[in-house]
Amino acid sequence: MATQRTPMVPFGDGGLPADAAMQRPWRMRAAMSRLAGQTEAFLDRSGFDRGPWLTVCFACGIGIWFALHDLWQWGAIALALVIVATVAAFYKREQGSLPNLRLAVAAVAIAIALGLMVIWARSAMVGAEPIDHPAMMTLDARILEREEQPAEGRVRLIVAARDGEIGRPIKVRINVPLDRDSPEYSTGAHIRFKARLMPPAPPLLPGAYDFARRAWFEGLAATGSLAGEIELVEPATSSSGRIARMQEGLSRHVRARLDGSAGTIAAAFASGDRGAIATQDDAAMRDAGLTHLLSISGLHVSAVIAAAYFLVMKSLALFPWLALRVRLPLLSAAVAAGAGIGYTLLTGAEVPTVRSCIGALLVLGALALGREPLSMRMVALAAAIVLLLWPESLVGPSFQMSFAAVIAIVALHNAGPVRDFLASREESWLRRLGRRVVMLFVTGLVIEIALTPIVLFHFHRAGLYGAFANVIAIPLVTFVSMPLIAVALLLDLLGAGAPAWWLAGQSLDLLLSIAHLTASQPGAVKVVPHIGLPAVLFFVAGGLWLALWRGRARLAGFGPVLVGSFLLATTAAPDILVARDGADVGLVGEDGRLFVLRDEPGSYAQDNLVELAGTEAAPIDLERWPGARCSPDFCSLPVQKGESSWFVLISRSRELIDERALAAACERADIVISERWLPRSCRPKWLKSDRRFLERSGGLAIYLDKGEIETVAQGQGSHGWWKGASGG
Repeated sequence: MATQRTPMVPFGDGGLPADAAMQRPWRMRAAMSRLAGQTEAFLDRSGFDRGPWLTVCFACGIGIWFALHDLWQWGAIALALVIVATVAAFYKREQGSLPNLRLAVAAVAIAIALGLMVIWARSAMVGAEPIDHPAMMTLDARILEREEQPAEGRVRLIVAARDGEIGRPIKVRINVPLDRDSPEYSTGAHIRFKARLMPPAPPLLPGAYDFARRAWFEGLAATGSLAGEIELVEPATSSSGRIARMQEGLSRHVRARLDGSAGTIAAAFASGDRGAIATQDDAAMRDAGLTHLLSISGLHVSAVIAAAYFLVMKSLALFPWLALRVRLPLLSAAVAAGAGIGYTLLTGAEVPTVRSCIGALLVLGALALGREPLSMRMVALAAAIVLLLWPESLVGPSFQMSFAAVIAIVALHNAGPVRDFLASREESWLRRLGRRVVMLFVTGLVIEIALTPIVLFHFHRAGLYGAFANVIAIPLVTFVSMPLIAVALLLDLLGAGAPAWWLAGQSLDLLLSIAHLTASQPGAVKVVPHIGLPAVLFFVAGGLWLALWRGRARLAGFGPVLVGSFLLATTAAPDILVARDGADVGLVGEDGRLFVLRDEPGSYAQDNLVELAGTEAAPIDLERWPGARCSPDFCSLPVQKGESSWFVLISRSRELIDERALAAACERADIVISERWLPRSCRPKWLKSDRRFLERSGGLAIYLDKGEIETVAQGQGSHGWWKGASGG
């Protein structure tokens, strides 16, 4: 009897029997159906709060716009998300419609698309086209803002100007030396002056501060310095810039009543003016993890609002007739809201301050309505409002740090063990105080852990002892320094504020002592090279999952955190750093020391080279590189990386060089770096980084062992603020 054989399908199926090949699509569909069903069941069991995740998706849409480079990419992603949301909303299976999963997919897609469209529209509406090239211009201008910076020896004026050469009104920021300043140059004044203007500067190096992007969203077309004197065409009217003049007057008054560093800190608390804070004090506060106390933020706004709320509540409660007829929490919240808004306006109404005020007002609303004030929904709502108004703030350190800290605080204090630890019980006041102090330290530690990746990403250094310093500094500022400053200002109306100012000065001197002591300890500061966007995104994703999810599933957040930690630990410093103009170059030796082409301590370029090299040691002149051969015009350097040797040729001057000699030197080199335009006859073996190349690429970070070159241009694309390193 002949055996019947199943026919084989000859092509495209891997030699499976015909019936198996036909069944494979059904099996795949069944597997996808089971996965969808399991996801649906997981969403049903988790009971997670969907509101905060919608805000996270909205923020992801904003981030996608910054990450993608071209118009067609933004449009394609937005269209794809709309299609996904439509399909998810109307698709139904034969057996059950998976309502939770479909709703989640549709909501996520819509939130991401909305975020992308909001930032796209914001950029189109407020983005300021930078000037084409550096120029000397005479401007007829109206002063919009005035920022005094006596610690820097200057005043900054932001003006609206019109120039015949440009042919369009522009917004410009000008630095004015103190010896050429006058109180008449205040907000609203009409002035005329000559200035050296530059397009807003792009990042000096990959991972460095991107001022051009910030200027684009602030409407600044140029920055510069005053050349000559300012002519006052028309003084400011009494109605123009009234709040700004009040802020300036308040800052001067505080500094006049309280001398020294304490006075500059008090002026920052009272008016938001940080311009007079000495560089060494600012650095100590930063390295001690106390910089957040200097910026008018949630701590200060919350302290003002809380003080107003409780003062009004306790004062009105003394009148039984009123307390029985009026809802005191509602009235107290209204008064406190007015105090918070007034304080926000008085301190400059900067975006971080407004953001803090919005959050505090939402908390007040929750208190007035008898709702839980410290919840993730409240945080998500505040973040959504801020991102809707200022979507560009997402990529700035201020937004990231403030909301990371708030999310960490809310997640910690809503955790079951913490609630049990802080629950009221029969005990002595000493034990109760001890538990509060322990919780304050734990909170500070959790905040430091949450903020460290963000701080390292933006600033390449972080204070490691901030949790210890904040245990003392935060109560000191909140319950001593700020109330004393407020009392002193009130007593000044009667001419009796001197004792309160003395006490405030003592408390602020103590704050500065804590900062300097903490920053001076061994290992107080962690310095790393640029850690890259993927590492910080893993930290953020893991942290959000840990904070926002519920149940055992939240432990999955440790996975991305571990990946981010691995990327952070394995981050290597670039071997060569080249600034955007080619004039500043740094080489990192095998022992981590930085050798620089131009040794200019304290310069902006050298500070960036030191930070991105991840070192705290003082830079060394390039001539001291082992094996370096330098002339007045060039340095030739052998660089050993593992088993490979590289020869680097770096120009040191702009003097005319014989082309044949230059071509011969280039032929022997692997890498040539120059701030000048080099002739075509200069052909190194791997990279020719001259002025022509740098105008397209921007600053460089070169990794010799991986054979990779990271450029500023790689992260810019066709966004409006990027026009190459030259700005032209």
